[in-house]
Amino acid sequence: MAAELQFTYQNALSTNAGTDGISPKDLNDKAALAAVDAFRQRVDSGEIGFPMLPEDRRTAAAIAEFADELRGQVDDLLLVGIGGSALGAYALDVAIRGPHPAQTSSNGKPPRPRLIVLDNVDPGVVASALAGCNPRRTAVCVIAKSGSTAETLATFMIVREWMGNAAKGKPRVVAVTDAKKGDLLGIAKEERWPLFFVPANVGGRFSVFSPVGLVPAALLGIDIRKLLKGARLANQRSWSRDLEQNFALRSAQLHHALDTMRNKKTEVVFAYSSYLWGAAFWYRQLWAESIGKRVNRAGAVVETGQTPVAALGVTDQHSQLQLYMEGPRDKMITFWDVRKPRVELKIPKIYTRYDSCGYLGGKKLSDLFRAERIATEAALTANGRPNCRWSLSHVDEVTLGEFFQVLEFQTAFAGELYGIDAFDQPGVELGKKLTYGLMGRKGFEEHARELKGLK
Repeated sequence: MAAELQFTYQNALSTNAGTDGISPKDLNDKAALAAVDAFRQRVDSGEIGFPMLPEDRRTAAAIAEFADELRGQVDDLLLVGIGGSALGAYALDVAIRGPHPAQTSSNGKPPRPRLIVLDNVDPGVVASALAGCNPRRTAVCVIAKSGSTAETLATFMIVREWMGNAAKGKPRVVAVTDAKKGDLLGIAKEERWPLFFVPANVGGRFSVFSPVGLVPAALLGIDIRKLLKGARLANQRSWSRDLEQNFALRSAQLHHALDTMRNKKTEVVFAYSSYLWGAAFWYRQLWAESIGKRVNRAGAVVETGQTPVAALGVTDQHSQLQLYMEGPRDKMITFWDVRKPRVELKIPKIYTRYDSCGYLGGKKLSDLFRAERIATEAALTANGRPNCRWSLSHVDEVTLGEFFQVLEFQTAFAGELYGIDAFDQPGVELGKKLTYGLMGRKGFEEHARELKGLK
């Protein structure tokens, strides 16, 4: 029986992809094992916490109990957060319950509660979302680890006023934030809302298996215990010193080698499943913020990192593939494949006298989907464009939990190989401070003066 999660990289080797590919000797196994040891030290010291999240069964049980209490009482779940506070929950919802808006439950109707992510401060979107909800049948999950994120708090203040005194005087609000500091913590305590906490050693983009991802997932009816089971399977594999079994480490090696030795500065994630489309955007943040760094851990300027691009198979064969096939040779392609479709549809045998229809009749739609992916891989490889593939047997909570956790380990290992800190994000802090200055936040007057006269 084939493993539920597989990683294939032969099409990134020079034997298949030519001079743009790498040779096996370019995958420095000694450096890779050193990366495992270095990262293990950071985890064992308590500096980095995401590998330990799947072991926190107590928090998972508390979240599941909280979600059970609201079961059947809510039509809509408003998730107020941004970046790592929103992308994980959205990715889980799309993968398990289906792409928006084509979600269906077992009875063929749209599942409830419906997830509405308010992760941008475009006023028209926020107003439209609220106009389509009943505050008495709406729950709100507000998430900000820092407790002071401007976009999140601004949107939440509008949502809170809209809710008024819904649901018999007590609006359904749950907050996820830091356990010790931040204004959101103070507000939630003042309002006596349920609170769940993000561990201090878990950053936003690595927080999908903390309450950041688990609270909204549980409220949506996703089995979070199975998600964590899959993540624990990933932990076992990702600490292995067998490089052919440690997919996270092998993938980190591959990315690093293609970038630093073959100048592949862009990674195109080609998701051949609409159910993984949300995950592609979650991964985009994970890879970009973690690997894109100006300096290494020794303080030297390196300006390193790959640019992640999300593509949807087969849709983007008709919008992006021309560039990847014949454009600049600065890209590696990573395919995400699901071997077993969620449902099967048979193409009817009609219009058979037309050649473009006749050969399709009687075949499964999934056969065409699979043929498109195989053909695209083969064409890219034949044209010397290195590519690799993650393959999931199917998409459920267990396989998804394993896949997400493996990708987080891949990112952590890559940080060690690059010699950078994959867990900070200094490049986004200046923009935050300048925004605070423009909006008149106390203590940021100097930043406001820097932007005087700009609109």
